[in-house]
Amino acid sequence: MSTNTSNRYQSFNEALIADLRANQGGAVLILTTTGARSGRRRENPLAYTRTGDDYVVIASKGGSPENPSWYHNLVANPEATVEVLGERFEATARVATGEEHERLYAAQARLMPGFAEYQRRTTRKIPVIVLRRKG
Repeated sequence: MSTNTSNRYQSFNEALIADLRANQGGAVLILTTTGARSGRRRENPLAYTRTGDDYVVIASKGGSPENPSWYHNLVANPEATVEVLGERFEATARVATGEEHERLYAAQARLMPGFAEYQRRTTRKIPVIVLRRKG
């Protein structure tokens, strides 16, 4: 990604995050991770679904061939902060596997059909991440 494209993407995310905080979200949460290499805190607005008390996010990156940076951050450091519906809490992330992965991905794709298209665009198996509130 070029620097100019990267800056536009970052500006878009910052504006979206400010709007989410002002309006207490909706179908999008703000996930704050710690950079795998940099150690810096990174915020990302992500669509989500629920499974029980847990939140579920999909590392689709729009169906691109590689996983998003936030996914690599969570694999390196599964401790994260979640902001959703006006609430902020610490969570631990884990990558869903097997039947759980299939079930959770299908549930999100039913609600947000773009996710089915993202999987068709790529040969990688798009990761599903479950975020569990700490405490």
